[in-house]
Amino acid sequence: MRYLEGHFAPVEVEITAHDLPVTGRIPAELGGRYVRNGPNPVGVEDPATHIWGMGQGMVHGVRLRDGRAEWYRNRFVRVPGFAPMVHVIDHAGQTFALAEGGLPPALLDAELNTVGSCELGATAAGFTAGAHSKHDPRTGELHSLSYIPGRDFVQYVVTDAVGTVVDTVSIPMTRTPFLHDFALTGDNVVLWDTPLGFDGFDCRWRPDHPTRVGVMPRTGGAVRWHDIDPVHVSHTLNAYDDGDSVVVDLVTADGPFDPADPGAIRPVLDRWTITTDKVHQQRIDDRPQDFPRINDAFAARPHRYGYSAATDLYGIPFAPDSTAPDEIFTNALIKHDFHHGTADVHTFGTGEAVGEAAFAATGPGEDEGYLLTYVHNPHRNAADLIVLAAQDFTGEPVARIHLPVRVPLGLHGNWLPDH
Repeated sequence: MRYLEGHFAPVEVEITAHDLPVTGRIPAELGGRYVRNGPNPVGVEDPATHIWGMGQGMVHGVRLRDGRAEWYRNRFVRVPGFAPMVHVIDHAGQTFALAEGGLPPALLDAELNTVGSCELGATAAGFTAGAHSKHDPRTGELHSLSYIPGRDFVQYVVTDAVGTVVDTVSIPMTRTPFLHDFALTGDNVVLWDTPLGFDGFDCRWRPDHPTRVGVMPRTGGAVRWHDIDPVHVSHTLNAYDDGDSVVVDLVTADGPFDPADPGAIRPVLDRWTITTDKVHQQRIDDRPQDFPRINDAFAARPHRYGYSAATDLYGIPFAPDSTAPDEIFTNALIKHDFHHGTADVHTFGTGEAVGEAAFAATGPGEDEGYLLTYVHNPHRNAADLIVLAAQDFTGEPVARIHLPVRVPLGLHGNWLPDH
């Protein structure tokens, strides 16, 4: 029920607003759209049994150009059946809303209207782009790892820069795993097979199921599996090759994980160093956090910085003025410096709630750019789009763009720059 109330409550109508008011200054070098996706379950028949992540998707976007916020739009993802409501990406000159598993994405136009279902990354076995398909900035390729409930294999799919599938690899599994995310390096694909998976179409945590971490060359070949203690994997921050080892920074949590109540776990930031015979697990930050991001220009190669959203689980307050003890998110973002082993925290106002922040690069430096994210403003009962300088992370936001409506806390999005 709580995922239908408060900061999660769905919005009923689509709106368009032009020339949004701004506190501060929108950097003139930011030209593009910030778009975020998420479930917007209007008209739930039985709120007591509602699962967060179910229901029709809705994208929320703001268009920035020449120092102005030209428009805000929210649009339902209008495709039949289970609407894509996990992520939004640009690929091959088009914008796609991504779904969980192997379900087809939706194609969106420049103003976020749904053009229809599409077959991005479609294979003969019926798989398409996954929820966390990843770009390789060096090749322009889109790499996907997808599953379909009831299938005893997953598929690794590579789509080139013009949208053509150029490689598919089927990876045998003992059952259908819940593979919301995976990791990509310059040479390898990293996946996991945890106790969370599907028995038929029932997704549940099975404590007797072993946890395995697999490494497969991007060129194909056998997966090298390693057993580890049971763990739930939430999201990947980034991964890279380090000689003969693979390094993965990711968010994990102790099980069991109940898909109906994702707020009942305590996610933390870990580093896995995978050698030829073992997974070395290191705790980077024990404070609860999730939705990790990097500057995507550094995807699949060594990174120094990472950003995540602080969470407040089991009633553990992260930010001192947080007033949302029952939410998945709090009012704080974290910037990690992995070279120095330090972390800075940006805390927003009392009662505000912030989700995932996407990086908008404006130069070649790894933290040369801005973080963009929606923040619920309780004083207006509406959302602000925050523009936060990555190199002045604890300072005041460069700009607060005031939206006319509330944006429910949701899932994933991206800064989609003009080309």
